[in-house]
Amino acid sequence: MQIPLSLAALTVLELDPAAMIRCAADAGYPFIGLRLVPATPTEPHWDTVGNTPTVRDMKRALAETGVQCGDIEILRLKPDTKVADFEPIFATAAELGARFALIAGNDPDESRLTANLAATCELARGYGIRPHLEPMPWTDCKDFVQGLRIVEATGMPEAGLLIDPIHFDRAGNTADQIALASPARFGYVQFCDAPAKRPDTVEELLFQARAERLPPGEGGLDLVGILRAVGEAPGALSVEIPQTELAKTVGALERAKRLRAAAERMLAGIDLKAAA
Repeated sequence: MQIPLSLAALTVLELDPAAMIRCAADAGYPFIGLRLVPATPTEPHWDTVGNTPTVRDMKRALAETGVQCGDIEILRLKPDTKVADFEPIFATAAELGARFALIAGNDPDESRLTANLAATCELARGYGIRPHLEPMPWTDCKDFVQGLRIVEATGMPEAGLLIDPIHFDRAGNTADQIALASPARFGYVQFCDAPAKRPDTVEELLFQARAERLPPGEGGLDLVGILRAVGEAPGALSVEIPQTELAKTVGALERAKRLRAAAERMLAGIDLKAAA
């Protein structure tokens, strides 16, 4: 299987954005995922929207390394979201060359969430960016089937559905459900492993997802089934594997190299023709 790898921001979140780009280059990733909007109040915050020194450093690092920006994150659709407020983010993302944007569904009103996702797709279209809705069990878009329903209901062909294996598994989804969606919905896919046993509490669920995932092949997720189901449709696999305990003793570059090697080993072992 030949799908290029992207280094997700969460994997090396201790680095500033320009350093993330250079880390991706040094570790052999052709793509980088950049977090223009923080996911939580406690993580590092950088001035990453508009004509700021940080953005100029990011553009310089992309130009000097040849690494491409695969996706930006994380935009949350909430009950009070004004989609027009996303425009400066999309404008910056376009300057960085981003192709995809990660969207979280944090609105219990599914019809409003759907309408806002459609409006987000319309706004992003002008910047050449495809929004991808990511189902997560603790959000209001909880699983793959619900996510697909919302994406299809937008009526927007560019609306994507993002599979993150840990969220996909923890929501109770199975690889055979992926066939319900057109391959065109998967502009990119995230990639990680985790213990087979599902967490008993939301706190443990969040901790695993945000802080302690496993390299591909070292856990119990059905990564082979997921990869066979999506086939070669995705433009990239985003290696999103935070390892906060390991990060205390192993630097970002070495971790990124190890994870790339683990991902490549798994990809090399998948025979799509045999699966078909």
